[in-house]
Amino acid sequence: MVAEVMIARKWFGAGPRCRWLLMALLAASSVGCQKTYYTVLEKVGVEKRDLLSSRVERAKESQQAAQEEFRDALEEFQAVTAHDGGELEDRYERLRDAYEQSEERAREVSERIEKIDSVAEALFDEWERELDQYEDASLRRSSNERLQDTRREVKELLAVMHKAEQSLDPVLRKLNDRVLYLKHNLNAAALAGLDATLPELERDVTRLVSEMQRSISQADRFIEQLNKNG
Repeated sequence: MVAEVMIARKWFGAGPRCRWLLMALLAASSVGCQKTYYTVLEKVGVEKRDLLSSRVERAKESQQAAQEEFRDALEEFQAVTAHDGGELEDRYERLRDAYEQSEERAREVSERIEKIDSVAEALFDEWERELDQYEDASLRRSSNERLQDTRREVKELLAVMHKAEQSLDPVLRKLNDRVLYLKHNLNAAALAGLDATLPELERDVTRLVSEMQRSISQADRFIEQLNKNG
């Protein structure tokens, strides 16, 4: 609900209205009712379009953070395979921590992509219904064209985001294998087998970072286009 908190503070500061809004959103969220959730926001002037833009921005930030977390995990693994003295256990613990942080970030990326899909569908359903309220056929046609364009833009954005998301799990599985291997074989002799796997992991992380960057760029273009037509 971070995006909603940011919107609430932007509109109302940190006063009583902001606290009331956050309490209402928490109540709606706790019962799992998205319709009520969006209705609460609309009653205080926060439209689904605003929320869509905010959620895309938050998803983009998660992907940027994921890039860094996975780079850090790779660096920790490189440090393990380059071990030339010192406490191997310390290096293992740092790799384990980096893996756990990457896993948490990957989960956050997935959750935020799902939230984009949710609010986009709610926006499109509402937009579709409201087309019937037009009396001016020309305005209705123009609005419907914009609806179809926005649907296409969201579909393209989600496709790119999901592709980037799919690059996370294979790297996580490989990192988990290496963390487990070190846990079970915490000695310098075990590093020889790990060293041979380093190039493959480096390629996978490079691919992941590239996919994430493509998704981030797509998100920037989407937000710019949404704001232009808002």
